[in-house]
Amino acid sequence: MGEENMRKRNIKDTREEDGQSVQSDEPQTTNLQKQVGLISGICMIVGTIIGSGIFISPKSVLANVGSVGPCLTIWAACGVIATLGALCFAELGTMITKSGAEYPYLMEAFGPIPAYLFSWTSLLVTKPSSFAIICLSFAEYASAPFYPGCDPPQVVIKCLAAAAIVVITIVNSLSVKLGSYLQNFLTAAKMIIVTVIIVSGIVLLAQGKTDNFKDSFKDSKISISSLSLAFYNGLWAYDGWNQLNYITEELKDPYRNLPLSIIIGIPLVTVCYVLINISYFTVMTSTELLQSQAVAVTFGDRVLYPASWIVPLFVALSTIGSANGTCFTAGRLVYVAGREGHMLKVLSYISVKRLTPAPAIIFYGAIAIIYIIPGDIETLINYFSFAVWIFYGLTIFALIVMRFTRKELKRPIRIPIVIPVIVTLISLLLVLAPIISAPEWAYLYCVLFMLSGLIFYVLFVHFKFHWAQKITKPVTMHLQMLLEVVPAEEVTE
Repeated sequence: MGEENMRKRNIKDTREEDGQSVQSDEPQTTNLQKQVGLISGICMIVGTIIGSGIFISPKSVLANVGSVGPCLTIWAACGVIATLGALCFAELGTMITKSGAEYPYLMEAFGPIPAYLFSWTSLLVTKPSSFAIICLSFAEYASAPFYPGCDPPQVVIKCLAAAAIVVITIVNSLSVKLGSYLQNFLTAAKMIIVTVIIVSGIVLLAQGKTDNFKDSFKDSKISISSLSLAFYNGLWAYDGWNQLNYITEELKDPYRNLPLSIIIGIPLVTVCYVLINISYFTVMTSTELLQSQAVAVTFGDRVLYPASWIVPLFVALSTIGSANGTCFTAGRLVYVAGREGHMLKVLSYISVKRLTPAPAIIFYGAIAIIYIIPGDIETLINYFSFAVWIFYGLTIFALIVMRFTRKELKRPIRIPIVIPVIVTLISLLLVLAPIISAPEWAYLYCVLFMLSGLIFYVLFVHFKFHWAQKITKPVTMHLQMLLEVVPAEEVTE
């Protein structure tokens, strides 16, 4: 009864604060609200994809293929793959309109164990560590102007990255709208720097700076392993193409806005990426680009001269925008896993005042801060990121499986079966490529860590030992009172 009274009292207080009528005919339930429209959806995709990747990956893609022509081809092809993958997710997202992207899709197709292993790997490794790396990239670019001629101290970078995580976590815990508006602003900011680089490149091309594009396929080193690794690095820059599926429950008219956001957002990113790479090559040869410590900063120094300081500033805004989008969406994954009983129940609770999955977002931010402490986590992420494509492939394979096993499900969007088949084969190649080209023990450790989630699943989810519940129940109760959160209400259609 106390929980119910607290819910009603706080919703009443919230309405008064927001200027809503307490006697509203449509009561606002304690649940995730549909507040993300088409423009915000496009901004979420563009803002999350265009982060630190386009300012780091060009070097890795070029290093694997060796020349300008194949490099630009790879960037365009990566955009096509991301679009095809996102279209597969559009069918899944409109067929199963639950937040959490891969998690509910794997649950519906294969049952709880693959879904649990996905949430286990994502919640504890891939997503918080990538969030940490994005914030570390932000910290490096943000602190660079204050340390001309030398690298910023690691303590400064780590403290700034931790501060960024805390601020983003607080913003997304306070309000869905605030997080969405911040994403729109940061997306606008990053489109400014993208536009500056693209326009500068077009002007230089018009002035005849085309020397680096002559014999663009000369000295190429094309092999299955080099192409696979080039795609691997390129697709890392496109990672985020599935982010909108994490917040399906908060999309207005998801049957229309989800596919439209994908069809507009990802091709827009692809065009930007290809044009940015062309701009880089107007002022840098392949050798110079490979020797550059920060490609965008080198471009700014050579083209923008006295105003070159705007490059690290806007790149910093770009990366913080990507981090915000990642936090906004990944917090929903924690929420869904908690709701299904695969994580602590309190993680699925909703703030009665703010109507956000605050415990899930705070948990996600805390894990991300832990990943900042080690000296170098980028190498670790390279090994664990191949696990992401295991689950991308498995999820899209789930789409093929459900065409035959779940024929009764309504499919507002139905894509040709050849598309998920192609994407499944590509993801299989991406998973096997680094193991074949450069086999290392680290890949085995990654697989073993993923499978270790089965131990926790058997102990705490399948058998649900009473001693574990006795420990977690008082913890849940105290956190519930501290954070003013309650279980989400069932939505009656």
